[in-house]
Amino acid sequence: MKDWTRRRFFLASLASGLVAGVSRLMGTSEAKAAQGPVEAGVVSQGQRPLMVSSANGLRALDRGMAILQQGGDPLDAVLATVNVVEDDPNDTSVGYGGLPNEDGAVELDASVMHGPTRRAGAVASLREIKNPSRVARLVMERTDHVLLVGAGALRFAEAHGFERQNLLTERARTAWLAWKESMSDRDSWGPGLDSPEWRERTAQLLPAGLSDAEREEWLAWIREVVLHPPTGTINCLAVDGRGNLAGTTTTSGLAWKIAGRVGDSPLIGAGLYVDNDVGAAGSTGRGEECIKVNGAHTVVEMMRQGKTPTEACLEALHRVARNYGNDRARLRRFHLLFYALNKDGVHGGASLWGAARGGRPRQYAVHDGTAARLVDCAALLEGAEA
Repeated sequence: MKDWTRRRFFLASLASGLVAGVSRLMGTSEAKAAQGPVEAGVVSQGQRPLMVSSANGLRALDRGMAILQQGGDPLDAVLATVNVVEDDPNDTSVGYGGLPNEDGAVELDASVMHGPTRRAGAVASLREIKNPSRVARLVMERTDHVLLVGAGALRFAEAHGFERQNLLTERARTAWLAWKESMSDRDSWGPGLDSPEWRERTAQLLPAGLSDAEREEWLAWIREVVLHPPTGTINCLAVDGRGNLAGTTTTSGLAWKIAGRVGDSPLIGAGLYVDNDVGAAGSTGRGEECIKVNGAHTVVEMMRQGKTPTEACLEALHRVARNYGNDRARLRRFHLLFYALNKDGVHGGASLWGAARGGRPRQYAVHDGTAARLVDCAALLEGAEA
């Protein structure tokens, strides 16, 4: 297997050792100057407070950072960030507007962990409640359980004042119908993607009043999510000025999934893990692969052993690749990303593949108290998933 990251990180590790020696002789500022350019995903110095999220949280990080800068709790900060995305009907990855399961029902999962109190809460297969991350927090605070699922999670949410609502937006419903029609040419649902009629039939599903440009955008997006069902998720991690950590992961899960399917997002140690002595980690992408290596816990344990956040993320991805015998053809069938933050405010992120389909680089979002920005992930493998 051509694993270019190993070579790059060997060199990065060698450089880090040299810089550490220079630091002792010259001081931090001179050593930083001696280090030179930093590789994608490699951060040499920490900063607090600091927030990290998957790329889809970029525009919402300002809200969370404002809470940290006012001395607020890091759990309040991460929830304020992801709630913006959960509430957005135009974001089809989580919450209201999330893509449904195979029956056309939106099922949501979420988890939270609070470093200072070492507590956790989660919900899975929750329907009709758009903010599963908030319900997960209540599971943590108002019960002695960690995980509630399905109808029980819904009753619990209603008991705490959450109101049911239809989470299936017109955009998500149209995509679901197009997916149903593409499944087989032997059932009663319309022509598949290979049919010359597919575009015309799908266009008939679109709501009235769209401009020509909007219609083209909808059709292109629908084709993409039908051909490549997305794994919509947002992970968000925070460390405050005192070094206290918290995190949350929230998702609508794999599009068109079997009803009741649960991925890594609500599973403590898989899609999210926080240890206030060490750091925090989370993931997005193919949840089943993360579960099999207990991904977020693996990342935090690697940081405990002295690896940087980026190196720790790469180790978890290496274990995923090993499960497939490093077979690139099989590994190209999915994507997986890890995000990490240590107690000192050093952050990192890594993806299985260097780019998404079409060549767009895999990135994650960071807010250092000045501005939110996107940072390229380190990558285990060159190229893009299929």
